[in-house]
Amino acid sequence: MALAGAVCAAALAALTAVPAQAHQGPQGPQWDVKDTGVSDVRFRGLAAVSRHTAWVAGSGGTVLRTTDGGETWRDVSPFGAGALEFRDIEAFDARRAVALSIGEGEASRVYRTDDGGASWTESFRNTDARAFYDCLTFFDRRHGLAMSDPVDGRFRILSTSDGGRSWKVLPDAGMPAAQEGEAGFAASGQCLVSAGPRDVWLATGGAARARVLHSADRGFTWTATDAPVPAGDPARGVFALAFRDRAHGLAVGGDYRPEQPSPRAAARTADAGRTWRPADRPPPAYRSGVAWLPHSRTAALAVGPTGTDLTTDGGHTWRTVDTGSYDTVDCTPDLGCWAAGEQGRVARLER
Repeated sequence: MALAGAVCAAALAALTAVPAQAHQGPQGPQWDVKDTGVSDVRFRGLAAVSRHTAWVAGSGGTVLRTTDGGETWRDVSPFGAGALEFRDIEAFDARRAVALSIGEGEASRVYRTDDGGASWTESFRNTDARAFYDCLTFFDRRHGLAMSDPVDGRFRILSTSDGGRSWKVLPDAGMPAAQEGEAGFAASGQCLVSAGPRDVWLATGGAARARVLHSADRGFTWTATDAPVPAGDPARGVFALAFRDRAHGLAVGGDYRPEQPSPRAAARTADAGRTWRPADRPPPAYRSGVAWLPHSRTAALAVGPTGTDLTTDGGHTWRTVDTGSYDTVDCTPDLGCWAAGEQGRVARLER
């Protein structure tokens, strides 16, 4: 174990030793773009299992899986799902995964596979025309949640205790009232994230104030805190969250419209989201995905249509390390960081 820890530490040090223009030189972290075999799919759902295994989910009902580090990809899309928009996928290993499609009414569905995507079971189909599900997360292999935009003035939470095989709507008595126009952003599968056995956070936008909601009891009761990122417009808010433990978290977002600036696109918390502080030097533009680098208390990546940014000081300052377009990012304990986005782009981080 000590040797493995030393190897991971050395690799992490190499990944985070980044000169200002590392994406243009031979050193520092660089995305190695993989050939997925598709160019007309936008992958906003990503589940990294290891450096070798990853799942991506996106438009046109498409789900792909690799088990050889991205050298080859298998199309494991659910049968008959071509009209669906998958925006989130959570994988437990190379065989078991749960995928969420978004949309009004019955377009919001959950699928589960236990055989590497050879077959899927539809475990939930939304029948409430007022609901629109955005993201899902799992605390462990059995317990998980999915979230919908507000119904009757409150965000709706869906719960599973059998690994996504069945779902039930939780009571909303412990959910704060939503602001007018408030919703989640189904941009990266990271508007609902968890850390540990019971803590979960929900990111919002589209209203007068961007907020992060926190629950310490698996979604039964919530508290809401304003986040210092752009708000006041349907296109602005917190798009993604990442927590390395139950206290320390990062939020990224901004204004997703290309012609609009996002001067305060990142924030951080050290108290489980009770308070949020803006980054001293944020990413230069809107970011839709964020992930902590494994085995680090201070390093994380943020991605968006205009590039990838790295922080090595816990979210105080960010610097751009790549200018490629990605929507979401996810990392694994064996230092397998993956990113995915438009035009079938999937990449793995290399040092």
